[in-house]
Amino acid sequence: MREINGERLKERRKELGLSQDALAKKLKISKVAICWYELGERTPTLNNFIKLADELDLSLDELLGREINVVAQNEENYKTKMAKKDIEIISEIKKKKDLYSKLYENPKRTVELIERKIK
Repeated sequence: MREINGERLKERRKELGLSQDALAKKLKISKVAICWYELGERTPTLNNFIKLADELDLSLDELLGREINVVAQNEENYKTKMAKKDIEIISEIKKKKDLYSKLYENPKRTVELIERKIK
């Protein structure tokens, strides 16, 4: 299993107003274990990993740090989450200015053209 994102764990725990001790008691594990997870010193068992995600109301991907918050360029209150791989794909497409422009203007048509080329 990949390592837990200790910073994300700590951030969410604090958002919920929980101390390490309080979270540990809810999960029936030691406070030291929570400390180790946050510092990246230890990786929780699969069972504890799932309990952490449930207690913190995070997806397993969020707890692993696989998703990234994206904010609209025009500074609206718009947020979404994207997998890191999706961000990589978008970054690569943006490097190809003509392709990016076509995708931006008419995504459905451009994807159909790409599909035909691949087949």
